[in-house]
Amino acid sequence: MKKTQLISSSKHYLHLHHHLKPHHKPLTTTTITPDDLITKLTTTDDWTNLHEQITSLPQQSILQIAKQFNTSSKAFKFFNFIKNPSSPTSSFVFQTVLQLATREKDPNFITNLYKISKEMNVSLTPISAIIIMKHLFHVKTVQECVKLYDGLNPDGKTVDVKNVLLDLLLKCHRFNDAHQLLDEMLQPDGKVLANEMTLNVVFPVLLRRDYGKEWEKFVDLLPRFGVLGVFPNSVWLTKLVTKLCRSFRNDKAWELLSELMKFGKVEAAPCNALLSGLGKERNYERINLLLKGMKENGIKPDVVTFGMLVNHLCKARRVDDALDMLKKMKDGTDGIVIKPDVILYNTLIDGLCKVGRQEEGLELMKQMMLDDSCVPSVVTYNCLIDGFCKSGEVERGQELFDQMSENGLDPNVITVNTLVDGMCKHGRIGNAMEFFRKMQEEKGIKGNVVTYSTLISAFCTVNNIEKAMRLFDEMESVGSPDALAYYSLISGLTLAGRPDDASVIASKLKKAGFRMDITIYNTLIGGFCRRKKLEKAVELLKEMEETGVKADGVTYNTLISYFSKNGDFESAYKFLKQMIIDGHVPTVITYSTLIHAYCLAGNLDEALNIYEEMLISSKIPPNTVIYNILIDTLCKRGKVEHALTLMESMLQKDVRPNTTTYNAMFKGLSSQNKLRIALRLMDQMTSQSCNPDYVTMEILNDWLSAVGETEKLRKFVQGYQVSSVASNA
Repeated sequence: MKKTQLISSSKHYLHLHHHLKPHHKPLTTTTITPDDLITKLTTTDDWTNLHEQITSLPQQSILQIAKQFNTSSKAFKFFNFIKNPSSPTSSFVFQTVLQLATREKDPNFITNLYKISKEMNVSLTPISAIIIMKHLFHVKTVQECVKLYDGLNPDGKTVDVKNVLLDLLLKCHRFNDAHQLLDEMLQPDGKVLANEMTLNVVFPVLLRRDYGKEWEKFVDLLPRFGVLGVFPNSVWLTKLVTKLCRSFRNDKAWELLSELMKFGKVEAAPCNALLSGLGKERNYERINLLLKGMKENGIKPDVVTFGMLVNHLCKARRVDDALDMLKKMKDGTDGIVIKPDVILYNTLIDGLCKVGRQEEGLELMKQMMLDDSCVPSVVTYNCLIDGFCKSGEVERGQELFDQMSENGLDPNVITVNTLVDGMCKHGRIGNAMEFFRKMQEEKGIKGNVVTYSTLISAFCTVNNIEKAMRLFDEMESVGSPDALAYYSLISGLTLAGRPDDASVIASKLKKAGFRMDITIYNTLIGGFCRRKKLEKAVELLKEMEETGVKADGVTYNTLISYFSKNGDFESAYKFLKQMIIDGHVPTVITYSTLIHAYCLAGNLDEALNIYEEMLISSKIPPNTVIYNILIDTLCKRGKVEHALTLMESMLQKDVRPNTTTYNAMFKGLSSQNKLRIALRLMDQMTSQSCNPDYVTMEILNDWLSAVGETEKLRKFVQGYQVSSVASNA
């Protein structure tokens, strides 16, 4: 018979016992044992005259019979045969039917069984409730599960049932309902209390995703598990603390660990996770408090704890404190002797090298081998090689490289990059190239984008563009160049006066999927401007706007400078206006560029107008460069008195004249033979400790020798005052 037929005829089974019940006493009575009943029920469909004998059996025997059926259909037939909705026996037989249906993976049958349980008011056992809730979750909504739960009698709402409902609520993101249920389970005086399984339900959700404030509410509930004697394992707690710290919730992680420490169940690992978070924000006060709390609560720090502390101290350049910590570890000053590992030694050695104490780092490596039998790794040597190369001791770096090979350690690409960079920065580009080729041939180290970018940049610096281009082509065959490699070549070609070639590389950069940034655009614009290809520079500016890269002050200053120097003041002012519209304040460079251009173009009046505008409307005061440009131009035009006035204004505004300022004035004064003023300026120059250069000496020597004042020149050179003996010339 099909299951649907069984269910549709369930009303027939409701009255089956009435039809099977005898109306008169049988002539003979045959006693049937439970085993005989099981055999008859499971092997035949003729259950006539069995109802009274079955229902008279103990509950355990009836359940034993129910478990003998190998299909849910037969078990369901038996349930209807003996069913009494108010009987606990019926509830357990119904549970057996559900278990078989689950095993048979028949969701429709389970759905219909749930309907029948409601129609017949079958009291569901906790296991039955769990089976149906899980089934409903997959085929309907969690709301039906909540209804089922609410309809259970109090005894049926066991911790297992609550845990299943909690899990389903969390999976459906019904956090308010889940929080309320969990809060009930965490009440110390509650009837049904949370257990380890409850924690197993909650914790994976906390580790899997972050749901903001709702998520934090569950974190706040975790210490309450401790009151019930339930604690998360160290791995889970460490992951949660790490997640909190990475989400910039160090305060929340601090509160959680502080509460859990009170139960004495926290280990070193989660504390290490919090130390890492506190170290990143350099909260040394809390680091010390956490270490104190660990000690008070008997949490023994491990090598990872000390390693992290040493790392943070080294990053803060407190290397001596880090060395003291190493000594305490080894000596057991705090009652705990911990043998440092190679990672901790590497951290310390790197810290020493970063502050220029590579010799001490080298000694520490020797100590780690002698005292702790700790074998240095490639990282150890890389730290030392980097330290010596950065201090200019490339030979020492190479010696360590050779020692590393002798000790059986193969260099990696970082080792190669460190030495290549050190050689290039100290003018040994040929050696760097030779070393790189040797590593390719002998060690099979192909190099990476860092290797090639370093070499390309170095060859561009010495204007060996062809070599840089060949390396770039080689790099493309080995692997994809990165943005740094492109920028190095673009910058090198631009500085070498080859902006068109640089533009070709920029096109390759875009095809490779990289985005041109403001630095690259400014480099190219400056390159085209220097080659007087101003139309190309304007095209790049238009391209910038189209790609959403906004011009900055450098962009506008470059364009203003070169257009004004080219005599195109109309365009220069157009860019100045656009610069202000875009929210960039003109700088002293902007003004000095325009003033210089007007002076070169012979328009001194306009240059002076811009100077006056700076004084009146701009918040940027003129600097020495601007004063020098104007003073030099005024003196060349014979307007020495005006130049002297500017120089006095310069002093009033605390802008210090330099040798260039005085040279321009001396030249102007000499053209008009104003010796007394020149001698006063010589004294002023001496009092300001402004040293003359060869231009000063050339001007004054020719002039003072011609008027017979060589003694004054001698005293001036020796740093003495000269105007006290000045003539009336």
